[in-house]
Amino acid sequence: MEERPVIALDYSNWEEAKLFLQSFHDERLFVKVGMELFYQSGPTIVETIKAQGHHIFLDLKLHDIPNTIYQALKGLAALQIDMVNVHAAGGMNMMKAALEGLEAGTPAGMQRPLLIAVTQLTSTTEEQMQKEQLISKTLQTSVVHYARLTYEAGLDGVVCSALEAAHICRETNEHFLRVTPGIRLPGEAVHDQKRVVTPEDARKLGATGIVVGRSITESASPLTAYLKIKEAWEEK
Repeated sequence: MEERPVIALDYSNWEEAKLFLQSFHDERLFVKVGMELFYQSGPTIVETIKAQGHHIFLDLKLHDIPNTIYQALKGLAALQIDMVNVHAAGGMNMMKAALEGLEAGTPAGMQRPLLIAVTQLTSTTEEQMQKEQLISKTLQTSVVHYARLTYEAGLDGVVCSALEAAHICRETNEHFLRVTPGIRLPGEAVHDQKRVVTPEDARKLGATGIVVGRSITESASPLTAYLKIKEAWEEK
């Protein structure tokens, strides 16, 4: 995965996303296209953004029976996205099917998109997990368990909070991706996120990639905000 922060294009339509991207001029970005934008605009939005030279993390958090997931990922691979995700809660067989589908659908001579799995959403608290999912373990234990399953299934990494990144690295290896949303600059509102950190802290805690949304998309100067976060993230 590239070092650049991933920008979450959390817009409801292409016109809004296009207007946002125009403020970056010739800057080549790694952007996240989530369910809201993809379901409203369809596969053509991926093709359009790729044509502009940007990398795409297709954040659909897929979760279904193995055969359905296989066919879905096989189709998505043809879009030549750079990264896509599933829910680790779907289980080992589902994740293996997702990987097989991606491999089958990747055009000859092209590199397979990275495949990562969601552990627990960064909007989920431990109390909520235990009450609503009936998981009696700690949140960290649950996240690390899902990460280990993902690693054993052969995927490239997980989506997790930066707070769990170091533990996941120890249970897998340093090359296993730990992509962390819930990134905020000091003093910013956390909104619906629960487990948030700054770009600098994400790096120190062992994240290998960060996904940033409102800190950039709601800024008066998105390019300035992006470059500030990029500098903070890349600081060793």
